[in-house]
Amino acid sequence: MRLKFTKMHGLGNDFMVVDGVTQNVELQESLIEQWADRNFGIGFDQLLLVEPPSRPDRDFRYRIFNADGSEVENCGNGARCFARFVLDNKLIDSPLIRVETAGGDLELNVQPDGQVTVNMGRPRLRPEKIPFNATERANLYPLVVDGQTLQISAVSMGNPHSVLKVDSVAQAPVATLGPLIESHSDFPQRVNAGFMEIVDRNNIRLRVFERGVGETLACGTGACAAVVAGILNGWLDHKVAVELPGGSVVIEWPGDGNVMMTGPAASVFEGYIDTHQSYSLGRSEGVSV
Repeated sequence: MRLKFTKMHGLGNDFMVVDGVTQNVELQESLIEQWADRNFGIGFDQLLLVEPPSRPDRDFRYRIFNADGSEVENCGNGARCFARFVLDNKLIDSPLIRVETAGGDLELNVQPDGQVTVNMGRPRLRPEKIPFNATERANLYPLVVDGQTLQISAVSMGNPHSVLKVDSVAQAPVATLGPLIESHSDFPQRVNAGFMEIVDRNNIRLRVFERGVGETLACGTGACAAVVAGILNGWLDHKVAVELPGGSVVIEWPGDGNVMMTGPAASVFEGYIDTHQSYSLGRSEGVSV
């Protein structure tokens, strides 16, 4: 079966987006992993699947699969791409889009200039809701990693995040410390590991080692989690520009209630892939653009 897809990105965090409303889609973990390969496949951080909603008060169901084929709860940069995709492909004619995800409901709003504002919902701070192994809620937790004790914040934006404040993201050991935090036993569902440098009370720099992916150029939920952590610890004001390796988003949070994220989304190309093609890491004949 030939499956149509669109390659998109939000600040360099890139996606294979598939319409499961007008197409019959059957995904296999092994195929997703092969399609994600940047040398022999399409190449992406996550695959986003658009499906019909299960409830009448939602417009779509939004599903996210990491490059290793695992399904996850939420992706903020993906949400912006999702909004542009369904609007550009005329699956909906309203710029206000209501979606359900495994991590909770989202509201997406495509602005006249093409930027997308996402109502990311309320951050989850209680350890059992993240989930994180701690007896009570705190703004900072000690986390022993490779013999050193780190002071991290733990936040869920529908998916779990650890936030570590560093002096310089350029010098932060993301490649070595990131996977150790990601797989730490105190996070039973693994965690996205964020490294945050505070520039001033309205600006931060951020790098994120994403669960099941590795370091990405941008992470929308990671940006939200970092700003929430910064506000709770008294380091940041309530509207913050987050500079990621792929570009910037603006996060707003009043200290309670929902987190709002505004940033860009862009299409790169469209193509078709044969879902019954026999793949190996040395063959990619099943992809056409």
